[in-house]
Amino acid sequence: KKVPKFRTMFSNLIHYPRYSLYWSKSDPVPPFISREWKGHEERHKEALWQLAVTDSFQMPKKVYEDPEVTGKNRYKYFDRPFLPFHQQIPLNVVYAATKAESYTFPPTSAKFLPIPSKSTVGTQTDYRDADVQTDPYSPEYVICQDSIPELLTLATLTWGRGLPAGQAEVEMIERAREKRAWEATLPPLSDASQLEKRRRMMNAMERKEWAFREQEIEKLQEIRLEVLKELLRKREENQNEVNMRHLNAQWSKLQEAKEAKMAQIQRSYVSAIRKLIGKGKNIEGKLERRNIIKDYSDYASQVYGPLSRLGRFPDNNSEDFVVKNHYLNTYEGLVELESCLPDFVTQPRIRPPKLKVVTTKSGFLKTTARFDCELAEVHQALLDKKNKVHEAKKPLRFLQRNPIPQPRLPTPTLQMSSNEEEDIEMAVIYLQKLLRGRVVQNMMFEGKEKRLELIQELRTSHALQDDDKLVKKAEKQVTLALQRQRNLHEHKVSLVENHLAGLEGRALADMFDFLSKELVRLQEERRIHAFAMLAERQRRMREAEESGRRQVEKRRLREEDQIFKEVIKVHQSTVSSYLEDIILNAEENTAEEQARAEIEKMAEEINDIAYEMESRRTYLQSEEIVAELVYSFLIPEVQKDFVKEKVRNAQRKHILAAHQIIHRHTETMVQKRATEQQQDEVSDADMLPEEETQNEEDS
Repeated sequence: KKVPKFRTMFSNLIHYPRYSLYWSKSDPVPPFISREWKGHEERHKEALWQLAVTDSFQMPKKVYEDPEVTGKNRYKYFDRPFLPFHQQIPLNVVYAATKAESYTFPPTSAKFLPIPSKSTVGTQTDYRDADVQTDPYSPEYVICQDSIPELLTLATLTWGRGLPAGQAEVEMIERAREKRAWEATLPPLSDASQLEKRRRMMNAMERKEWAFREQEIEKLQEIRLEVLKELLRKREENQNEVNMRHLNAQWSKLQEAKEAKMAQIQRSYVSAIRKLIGKGKNIEGKLERRNIIKDYSDYASQVYGPLSRLGRFPDNNSEDFVVKNHYLNTYEGLVELESCLPDFVTQPRIRPPKLKVVTTKSGFLKTTARFDCELAEVHQALLDKKNKVHEAKKPLRFLQRNPIPQPRLPTPTLQMSSNEEEDIEMAVIYLQKLLRGRVVQNMMFEGKEKRLELIQELRTSHALQDDDKLVKKAEKQVTLALQRQRNLHEHKVSLVENHLAGLEGRALADMFDFLSKELVRLQEERRIHAFAMLAERQRRMREAEESGRRQVEKRRLREEDQIFKEVIKVHQSTVSSYLEDIILNAEENTAEEQARAEIEKMAEEINDIAYEMESRRTYLQSEEIVAELVYSFLIPEVQKDFVKEKVRNAQRKHILAAHQIIHRHTETMVQKRATEQQQDEVSDADMLPEEETQNEEDS
């Protein structure tokens, strides 16, 4: 048993092991297992048999109950697991164990009701319910004479083409109602005076219908444009997503290559540094032998802490040394440990101190006792203060010099004695401001005097530039006049060009409008033709699918009929075999009863003869008979048992091989038998009503 050492529990060093081995005195055999010899029962049976042979003791015959494997207990020998998916699973058949002793079947009791061997598992409808059904059922109708129901105007609407009705169909129905109401208001053709009015009303209705049709076409075009925009946007988003995915994959690949390259460079760098350090330690290149004493004296050497890059991993299989204690890792162990602890650990008992005070019966302090306590506390405090001895100051154990900080300079302050001094101070400050301003003015005047000649020169140069300014002003006026004339001319030319461009644009717009309408008409015509071809192709494909489905259904019906016939045949063979088994069992029971009666009769006759012989024989004759019986019964029986055991041992290997060969195909046979049994039950359930009707007709 491994017992951990708490001081070196997490050590990986060899000379400091983390655990030690102790011989465990615990018994591996649990206490509930009996340690007695199990041969007493066999010896007891042998003694009983000897008594039965030598004495008139009758050994009780062991009677076994009928298991009724094919009867009411049949369900106990089958097991079907519950699985969440539909799959044909063979039944797990449990075979009854073979026993050497023969069974004595008791008579069948009538208190247990017979269990039916057949049950209804499912039903099959007579109506067709498949995906090939397209339009809902529409009943026939009869129209009354001289009546046109409004519902017949919607006969063109079918399921999937207008039904169930939406907003567009409702609007179409409302327009049809309005048109019928308008047709009712038209003047009759027989009235010649109202023909002009009828023509005007029809023209107005035709213009209204054409305007509605144009609005529908515009709506369809807008919807198509929106669909195209959405498709283009989705395609662009998908392309951007694919591009971003490719870029991310490429970036991650390059990043991984970069990290791998950096790791390789780092490893080579560390290796080179290590080699340089090793060469620096041994510059002369001398070979040195290993100093074992130095290695074992230095706890930082590779003896105690080997390097993993040299192939030594001290943490290998470290999980084998992990302490796995049942008492610490499981709740039951903790409960068992807690039960071993004494009561004062889990249930602490605290005794409150007893107060030596005078209290009343209800538990309250008396006033006199409270005053006595307060007086005692004050008296003790006074005594402590009076008897307090002043201790002499002890010398410092460690002398330290405290640095003295330099004194801070005093802050200047201004002391005002009265208001007059304050006014004088303000007057002095104002005078200082005036003097400073006068100094600045004098500095500016001195600078002006020094630069007087330069100022005069600048003034003369500005006076000479006045004539040039007048000339430039005149040139400017001439330039502005020319610019105005050019703007007027350009305005006139632009007006003429705009007029001509408007005429050209109107003509081009009409031409382009005609061409675009023709292009739209051709595109619509081609699209309609393509839709018609697609609809025709889809119709043919659906017809082919429908025909294929019908062929599959017909083939399935033929297969089901054939299966039904085979099931009926199997049922008939099963009934015949069942009746044969019943007849054979009846014959066997009858023969057994007759044989038992004959044996009892013969035993009575033999007993009578034996009693008569015993009454006549002498002692020597009885001894001779006993010796002959022992010799003729015991010795051949022992020899026969020995031969049987020898033959059984010789045939055991052949029996095992035969069992393996037989049971190799047993599972498939059992599965087939189960499926046939289910089919037999279904066919029997279907055939019972037919047999009953046939019996009624015969009767």
